[in-house]
Amino acid sequence: MKTTIPLLTPYKMGQFDLSHRVVLAPLTRQRAYGGVPQPHAAVYYAQRASPGGFLISEGTRIAAGSPANAARQEHEPSSSSFKDVPGIWTQEHVEAWKPVVDAVHAKGAVFFCQLWHVASDVVPQRQQQQVSPQMSFDGRREELSSPRRVAAEDAPGVVDGFRRAARNAVDAGFDGVEILGANGYFVNSDGHHGANDIESRCQFAMEVVDAVAREVGGHRVGVRLDQFDATADEHALALHVVSRLSDRGVLYCHMIEPRVDGRRRVSRRLLPFREAFGGTFIASGGYGRDEGDAAVGEGYADLVAYGRLFLANPDLPRRFELGAPLNECDAATFYGAGAADPAVGYTDYPFFD
Repeated sequence: MKTTIPLLTPYKMGQFDLSHRVVLAPLTRQRAYGGVPQPHAAVYYAQRASPGGFLISEGTRIAAGSPANAARQEHEPSSSSFKDVPGIWTQEHVEAWKPVVDAVHAKGAVFFCQLWHVASDVVPQRQQQQVSPQMSFDGRREELSSPRRVAAEDAPGVVDGFRRAARNAVDAGFDGVEILGANGYFVNSDGHHGANDIESRCQFAMEVVDAVAREVGGHRVGVRLDQFDATADEHALALHVVSRLSDRGVLYCHMIEPRVDGRRRVSRRLLPFREAFGGTFIASGGYGRDEGDAAVGEGYADLVAYGRLFLANPDLPRRFELGAPLNECDAATFYGAGAADPAVGYTDYPFFD
């Protein structure tokens, strides 16, 4: 009798019928030259797509710098802290994403675009290890300078930037969007107008979610949360945010599993958030196959997102099915900014069969 592999069982995520629960996590690869997705991105994502699979794009900027400064939105700033990451704020971006999305859909997979607001003065101290604005490949927090808080007068422009980016993503063919909710500029430590109560501190986040949901529908919206500190106050804030997201009926909540020293996972720390959210719950942060199976099998998560393993193994769900050996990833080629050949470490990882 064949043993059931929980990660490879079907799952219905809203209107999307998934054939397995292995998700491609958003991974910054820095190969979108000048901020525009390139043809090799279509190969990369299509390689990792499978019928009924679910892919989340790399972090995609909603504007050049702060959306509050409209004069800067038509050009990629040469001093960008995150060189060659894609954008979704111009028609050029929309047209460049279309063949990438089409290639994923041709494989029968679901594709969401991760929307990322970059404050103009967020500068990574160790950019070479960056996987998303504040998360490394193995789930460790990276040291960044403190991001500028979204000032009350800037908030409407940023909210509208998310709204427009979501519309552009859907126009490009994406099935939905994931809002990257990184602490420091998505959930403010200080609420609007100086208020410091828990509701005020998540007001901006809810305004973003509401605007995006109104524009493209809550059934197309997921939110990724990470980087809440381990203090009781921050834990309570995070739990409140997740509860508010659940009340709004967004499609999914995607959370990073906390780790100790970047290696040892803190056992079941996401359980309160899982219980507070009524929709699809995605866990990520250095899972292997057995850990992912346990998370799904025990009901701890509905889906498990894989970053480093999926990067190096484009046929990861198939390898999990066969119990096949996994390719090792090459950290030196994680980021391709300025690389002579963008395929190296990007589309040249071998398939098992």
